[in-house]
Amino acid sequence: MDKKPILGIVGGSGLYAIDGLENQRTEHITTPFGEPSGPYLVGELNGTTLVFLPRHGPGHVLSPSEVNYRANIHGFRQLGVRQLISVSAVGSLKEDIHPGDMVLPDQFFDRTKERQSSFFGQGAVVHVPFGDPVCPVLHAALKSVLDESGITCHVGGTYVCMEGPVFSTRAESNFYRSIGASVIGMTALPEAKLAREAQMCYATLALSTDYDCWHQDEKNVEAGAVLEVLARNIDTARVTISAMASKMPLSGECSCAHALDGALLTSPERVPVETRRKLKLLAGHLFQDK
Repeated sequence: MDKKPILGIVGGSGLYAIDGLENQRTEHITTPFGEPSGPYLVGELNGTTLVFLPRHGPGHVLSPSEVNYRANIHGFRQLGVRQLISVSAVGSLKEDIHPGDMVLPDQFFDRTKERQSSFFGQGAVVHVPFGDPVCPVLHAALKSVLDESGITCHVGGTYVCMEGPVFSTRAESNFYRSIGASVIGMTALPEAKLAREAQMCYATLALSTDYDCWHQDEKNVEAGAVLEVLARNIDTARVTISAMASKMPLSGECSCAHALDGALLTSPERVPVETRRKLKLLAGHLFQDK
């Protein structure tokens, strides 16, 4: 990869391509954690190298529980990405977050149960900080872009990540509202956790498509209705991505690139050779003799 700024984009439901991408090429990546959702699209957008991957694969064939999040994140790192924006469709848990609005959550609440959420294990015990799961620099840049574009945006709030693929019961939806959550989706985790372990800056651009099922005056969530709203939101997402590419490289400081500092609890010499091999790109520096 060249030395131009590199921006990674994970495309959610409805976002399967990036408009205006020049000098496009596809990259078929193999990772130590299996196959990503599909080939990565690499090109130039407003002077920035952009790497794009549709999370659910070409033709949307992977459910949220079937996505190989570890392979996807590792593949981005193999292509040189250190700043990653996740585009995600969500349901609103607040009256003032209307279908069609953009949301920039800064917290996550994990309700998943069937996903590989860490690169580590198998003889390498690592605990990274995750109290503030969103990169403040990337988050601020997205806010600036949305403000400048005059797009309705809700800044901050908690994204509940459920397992899916079935939508919530009304009891679940009302419970999440009772704890003050803002939106609910199915894909931000373990994506954000893995990005942190990979020492990448990560932020979510959430597209509100419905009121989940708590809102008695609205219809229950149906995939077809969600896609109708999402189609309108995708145009806004593309405008936002284009503007973000124009802002690269971003200014500001964050600790994302140092998330592994002091995080390895295992004595380096005790880490198995095969585990070292799998983790070479992400954490090879941790296993050097002290």
